[in-house]
Amino acid sequence: MPAFALTIFAGAFLLFQVQPLIGKYILPWFGGGPGVWTTCMLFFQVLLLGGYAYAHAITRRLQPRTQAILHLSLLAAALATLPITPSDAWKPHPSGDPTWHILTLLMVSLGLPYLVLAATGPLMQEWFRRTTPGASPYRLYALSNVGSLLALVSYPFYFETHFTRQAQAQFWSWGLAFFAFCCGFCAWRVWQQPAPDAVQEKAADAEAARPTRFQWVLWLCLPACASILLLAVTNKMCQDVAVIPFLWVLPLALYLLSFIVCFDSPRWYSRFYYTLALAGALIAVCQALFEGVDMPIVRQVVIFCVTMFVGCMICHGELCQLKPHPKHLTSFYLMIAAGGAVGGLFVALVAPYIFNNYYELHLSLGLTVLLLLVISFTGKAALSPLRWRILFTLLALAATYGADKGTAAAVAWLRQRDTMSMIPRLQNWNWTQVDDLHWLVWVVAGLLVPGGIYLRRRRERPFNWHLMTCSLLLAGLGALATALGLQIRDSRQGSVASARNFYGVLSVFEYMKESPDSHHYLLQHGRITHGLQFASAERARMITSYFGSSSGLGIALREFPRQQNQRIGLLGLGVGTVAAYGKPGDYIRIYEINPQVTQIAEKPFTYVARTQAKVDIVMGDGRLSMESEPPQNFDFLIMDAFSSDAVPVHLLTREAFEIYQRHLKPDGAILVNISNRYLDLRPVVENAARVFDFQAHNINSEDGGANDNDDGGGWWLYSSSWMILSRNKEFMNRDAVRHAASPPSANRGNIPLWTDDYTSMFRILQ
Repeated sequence: MPAFALTIFAGAFLLFQVQPLIGKYILPWFGGGPGVWTTCMLFFQVLLLGGYAYAHAITRRLQPRTQAILHLSLLAAALATLPITPSDAWKPHPSGDPTWHILTLLMVSLGLPYLVLAATGPLMQEWFRRTTPGASPYRLYALSNVGSLLALVSYPFYFETHFTRQAQAQFWSWGLAFFAFCCGFCAWRVWQQPAPDAVQEKAADAEAARPTRFQWVLWLCLPACASILLLAVTNKMCQDVAVIPFLWVLPLALYLLSFIVCFDSPRWYSRFYYTLALAGALIAVCQALFEGVDMPIVRQVVIFCVTMFVGCMICHGELCQLKPHPKHLTSFYLMIAAGGAVGGLFVALVAPYIFNNYYELHLSLGLTVLLLLVISFTGKAALSPLRWRILFTLLALAATYGADKGTAAAVAWLRQRDTMSMIPRLQNWNWTQVDDLHWLVWVVAGLLVPGGIYLRRRRERPFNWHLMTCSLLLAGLGALATALGLQIRDSRQGSVASARNFYGVLSVFEYMKESPDSHHYLLQHGRITHGLQFASAERARMITSYFGSSSGLGIALREFPRQQNQRIGLLGLGVGTVAAYGKPGDYIRIYEINPQVTQIAEKPFTYVARTQAKVDIVMGDGRLSMESEPPQNFDFLIMDAFSSDAVPVHLLTREAFEIYQRHLKPDGAILVNISNRYLDLRPVVENAARVFDFQAHNINSEDGGANDNDDGGGWWLYSSSWMILSRNKEFMNRDAVRHAASPPSANRGNIPLWTDDYTSMFRILQ
């Protein structure tokens, strides 16, 4: 067993170590958005399915010795494809949705090694079953997940922070060579085994019970639900913080942990306890969705991760209860992989076309409850009568609590819309007192249950605790659907347009239509405002949000010595607010990767249309576009290419600043918007400034533009933090610039210079 255990562990470690590594390579090429990781996950899940299908096919069709020869041949071919680092020839050109480009790139660079590694788990377990009769191979599945988990946890905490990408790729290649040696030893063990007796095999097969159709359906649906839940939570966190390995790894590690716990031993999963845990988690996640930005991000991350873990424990725990005789082991794993691939296909390819927002999180929560309901209804024997009674009682209390809160919310909604005045009998009702009648809901609930039990006994029929518990689960599913529907409705209040594509979700809101002076449009990416514009023609050119005259951007543009015929480069269009600074004779070149942003900046926003400067919009990733262009001789290069609250890390590396420097006039300035609630980007930019001999100032402004003179200040001006980098001493030493600059930051020598080969978010968390 040690040889098989080591091989399975090493294969699983390499399988999951390569995921964040290859993602780190290609993220800079495709805009650094969450869609890149979702597409990578789709590739990994589909190739995992391919590996499991290959293992299933050869164990069913070929003799063990032939299996060994074929697998070692494929492994040798995989070694010949090393290294796995993608060539620069795969860098994209502006062509819309890059999903298929990413999938093709991954297939060419990583396809065969990943396929062989993916087949390791089920194939080695089958070989172990043949060489060690009577031993259960399912513990090896838990061991493979331990290897996967260790790979994921070690990457952001150790490998990413201590080694460059190139070194990581080299270590991975050596690891694959070691894995090939281990596989060769296991193949030798299989070769030493005598050919199996056909009569004995047929007798053993006859003893193995065939899985039912219902089991096959659950083998597919349970892992599909867990996969959707995993990707939905990952999307939710990445769009609000940053697309970095740690935020891919955390949900994926919890997902794997649920596999490890469930398949190690049946005693770790109890439907009774996890049903209660799910009820509590769903209440918390609904609260988090309703509160949105008002809830601290750390609390949100905890709530979403705990909910995902509980949901995955239910899916994988029930899956483990359904595992078949070892004879059907590869079929079982094949269906698990198929379910994961179905979930990945749905989130990566289907959801962006049928949803205009990230609704797969809502869907996966409802699907988890639905599957639990189906399994509970068909699995009465899983719990003792006493536990069904206790579960019913606790769920009834939770349902009453939900009814209490729901009644209060319904009354508040009716009062807000003055619905009561439309019903004559309710016009004189003192609805203020209804808010204090929480006890009424509890009294009604307290009478319903004993009343039901009494009626059943009068009819001489025992109270069916199992059926009533399932009824409560059904009611809970309805309540969850209602709550999530209300949350979606609330989140869309004021929305006039919403669009979703590979790069995320853009929503346009219209507010204060009744007030001509305050009527405005607002753009959100994820949950972060990316600009607003007043609707009236008189105020449409007014500068708003993060770009007011007291912001670092406003001060730099106002104080720059050369005020005529400026050439301005802008990474990230947003709503086009920067274009409002344009004067006759100026030229503004805007780099934008998301075609939907360009459409929105044309309508309903009009900053670009109204500017007095000449404007060109270049579609594609700003860094890649500038890399292929001749020097543009910009007076200003403005970086505002952040999506939601996430940071495209590849725009802040040494190699990126080399490109910026090539496009900048000798006395020009680079302006970087480093506004972020979770990451302190100032030392990162200051490191780059030192390397390229730029003088650097950090200028912060407050909400409302308290120091504004030109635009007078107001609610339409947001707090911001800008870095100004320039070698122009006359400009950088002007009184207005120096007085607005923040004091020098404390020496943070523990933060190395970011490069394409090395970045680490942990050291800049704030």
